[in-house]
Amino acid sequence: MHKIAVIIVKAFCLVFLTGCFTPQQLVAAGRVDQPLNSERSLSASAHKDLADTGSGQEGYQLVYQVVDPYDNMDSRLPATGHFRQANFEGENVSQDVRQVADWVVGSGDNRRLPFVIIDKTNAKVFVFYPEGRLRGSAPVLLGLERGDDSVPDIGKRAMSDIRPEERITPAGRFIASLGRNYHGKNVLWVDYNAAISLHPVVTNRPEERRLQRLATPTPQDKRISYGCINVPVKFFKNVVHPAFTDTNGVVYVLPETRSIHEVFAMYNIDKNQRRQSAVRTNARKKRPSSGRSGRYSW
Repeated sequence: MHKIAVIIVKAFCLVFLTGCFTPQQLVAAGRVDQPLNSERSLSASAHKDLADTGSGQEGYQLVYQVVDPYDNMDSRLPATGHFRQANFEGENVSQDVRQVADWVVGSGDNRRLPFVIIDKTNAKVFVFYPEGRLRGSAPVLLGLERGDDSVPDIGKRAMSDIRPEERITPAGRFIASLGRNYHGKNVLWVDYNAAISLHPVVTNRPEERRLQRLATPTPQDKRISYGCINVPVKFFKNVVHPAFTDTNGVVYVLPETRSIHEVFAMYNIDKNQRRQSAVRTNARKKRPSSGRSGRYSW
């Protein structure tokens, strides 16, 4: 009887002590197995929805916001299936732009960096804060020829040697950074090896009427460059340059001859599949290119 009483007392003490520990303390002590899925939900600090929308003299729209720090943001996919989306601040965009932007934000593909989406079909650029809120948008001038692949070694050739059918703005995912071109002008290098950059509109050839082309609403008028992405001067100064100052970023150039799923290793974010797709994709193919200085701007 004495032995039985001792056993009962020990069992009671063990239950009492166990109740005094938190789950975290038990895990630290090695008493509880940790969950197999340790992914945390994507989250960003609360931010103020302060927007001032206006149009500049060159016919582009600027969206300015005040954004709080996002130090708590986790770039990994949400284990709960909660899908974060890009915030376009009410601007109308194409389905492809919205789908790619939602994928970038939901998957964290931009790795907490500012990112840009180039819609070649509609000749527009969208610049985003790292957490996925629209910073600004504008019309763009693009390569003269439709296509999604640069000619091999085109960055090594003189402009005079480039044929009209070779003047293509390539599609893909690029690591971008600010730099200077051959003439010492500020540019955002998109694909340095192919000498492709995003820069203020070039006006040294009046016969090309680039400023007038930027001001029209027709995408067909925007095909004139040698492959570079021309934006309004004020847009580069007030939106692009501040976004990429002291940091790299990611530029997504949407295709025009292939589907976005062929160019980007993205998952389907259809409304009926967002929960499943948000937790199943970890590996994504990337097409990085490094930014440098010393090339031409076309």
